Amino acid sequence: MNKDLENKAEELEQTLSKQLELLKVDSKEWVKIGGLVLAGGLLTYAIIRTSKKKKDRETDRAIEVLEREGLLTKDLEKKLTEPQKSSFWPSLSQRLLILGLAIAKEKLLPNLFNLAKEDEDVQEKSK
Repeated sequence: MNKDLENKAEELEQTLSKQLELLKVDSKEWVKIGGLVLAGGLLTYAIIRTSKKKKDRETDRAIEVLEREGLLTKDLEKKLTEPQKSSFWPSLSQRLLILGLAIAKEKLLPNLFNLAKEDEDVQEKSK
């Protein structure tokens, strides 16, 4: 019985070591993927910041020109300096509408043609 327990313990240790090796290999792949995602995110962030700074500089120049010309009003300045708001929900609702139309098309169009054929068959039988 002792030998059986020792054999089982050895088998469990070997299984555990194999699982740990597989985990190490898998984790290397996940680290690579995570690094790529992180690098892509940082690159995107940098691009957005530089484009925002460029837009801010152009807005400042436009405000300066309008001030010199005496055309700058509070309302106009607010429109130029206030960030444009974009929302996630309108695009989501548009996508859901398109998805709903596609599902309806899949469900209704084949049945529509089948119903027309069935109606013709019923009319022919009744004659």
